[in-house]
Amino acid sequence: MYVPTLRNSLLGVLALSLVSALPVNDTDPATNSKGPRVLILGGGVAGIIAARTLYGQGIHNFAIVEARGELGGRLMTYAFGAPGREVSLEVGANWVQGTQTGDGPENPIWKLAKKHGLKTQYNDWDESISTYDSTGPVDYLDVFKASVDHYTALTVAAGGRVTQNLVDTTARTGYSLVGAKERTPHALASEYYQFDWEYAQTPEESSWIASSWGNNFTYDVDVGGFSDDNYMSLDQRGFKYFIQAEAAEFLQPDQVRLNATVKSIAYSSTDVKVTLASGETLVADYALCTFSLGVLQNDDVVFEPALPDWKQEAIQSMTMATYTKIFLQFPKKFWFDTEMGLYADKQRGRYAVWQSLDHENFFPGSGIIFVTVTGDFSQRIEALPDSQVQDEVLGVLRSMYPHITVPDPIAFHFTRWGADPLFRGSYSNWPASLFSEHHENLRATVEQRLWFAGEATSQKYFGFLHGAYFEGLDVGHALAECIRNDGCVGLEHVKEVVNARPYKL
Repeated sequence: MYVPTLRNSLLGVLALSLVSALPVNDTDPATNSKGPRVLILGGGVAGIIAARTLYGQGIHNFAIVEARGELGGRLMTYAFGAPGREVSLEVGANWVQGTQTGDGPENPIWKLAKKHGLKTQYNDWDESISTYDSTGPVDYLDVFKASVDHYTALTVAAGGRVTQNLVDTTARTGYSLVGAKERTPHALASEYYQFDWEYAQTPEESSWIASSWGNNFTYDVDVGGFSDDNYMSLDQRGFKYFIQAEAAEFLQPDQVRLNATVKSIAYSSTDVKVTLASGETLVADYALCTFSLGVLQNDDVVFEPALPDWKQEAIQSMTMATYTKIFLQFPKKFWFDTEMGLYADKQRGRYAVWQSLDHENFFPGSGIIFVTVTGDFSQRIEALPDSQVQDEVLGVLRSMYPHITVPDPIAFHFTRWGADPLFRGSYSNWPASLFSEHHENLRATVEQRLWFAGEATSQKYFGFLHGAYFEGLDVGHALAECIRNDGCVGLEHVKEVVNARPYKL
């Protein structure tokens, strides 16, 4: 049976209550520590894990500065539904992607989820799916299964290019070279499900090699991946709970500044001055920026002086993609009994991927279903009023079910990630034009004092939640070593990213 959830007010103060509940010990080194001061800008997974790493290295003179009223970053929960029928849903990250196979490497997010008792459920993306087009229910599962094979061929061929030292190109070129030249709406929808739904951008916009290694290092056990399964968070405390609970184990109240938006960062070879929207200035020896790539690209934080050309080129060369979940609640369920649904429109990617939450494995009796859009289509709907988007979504549902009367929803919601100045998108994607040296420069330290970390700075796991974890861990260790040695160069950069050979004119 369906069980109502906690209200928004409780969710909004969860992180603050976790931190405030920590005991204050006047003799604790966290409140009376000396030595270089570190400001960690952003309280998402990368920032919290970096803080935990510093703490574990005996460095306690740090503070997390977070613009929102709670920790968690893009782990964001929304109490959705008509009064009395609310469910806490994830508008941001939702899945632990890859867990563990046998005694092989374990996804650290999975490890923390288990540690803190997060409620999750296996989500069957491949076998529990129903297919539709503009005429209604149509069985094209054979085409869908072929798309799985095409995607596997794409990733295998990309690995061959790496071992042969061949140039990168787009995933669209890769698809063509493995013989997958899709034309029909059914095939294009299936391809979208395999590719765009993961990377939030099209094969034309994505690196063939990098998209493949991002998949393989997470899912392919043969190359060190975790596993090929995905677990969806159903926890009514929010997916964010696992990282908030982890933070509560070591953070002291004076080490967290919530509702503190960074407006500018002045840096030099001796210190860093961070000015907040309130006008307050915080001074530190080091600052770690964990802002999203989109925030850096859109100059939502002003750097003084401007970041060097090599850093700006790296920031602008990667892509911040947008992934949008659109939730609808109806008086009762009328749709597929599988977990997933795929709709093939004449326009590729138009309201294609559906998931039922009114399912025995998720929130039975909730009357909730959601559809995901990505990339340019996400940007398009962000510019539209909710009412128009709702009408379009209902039009698709009514095409999927032409022989029943589909009512208007009793609740409707989607988050405008691209327009939000705290995020400017959902997660990063690697285009074919991005060189590995660009990515080194994205991670690199500026003036030995200004450090960077986040999912976008992860070479193996960009776009993934565990990418943010590993980057927070790695940079935390590097920064701790720098502090212990009373200074260091930091993560070095490549002065100029050049071609292996000159252009032929």
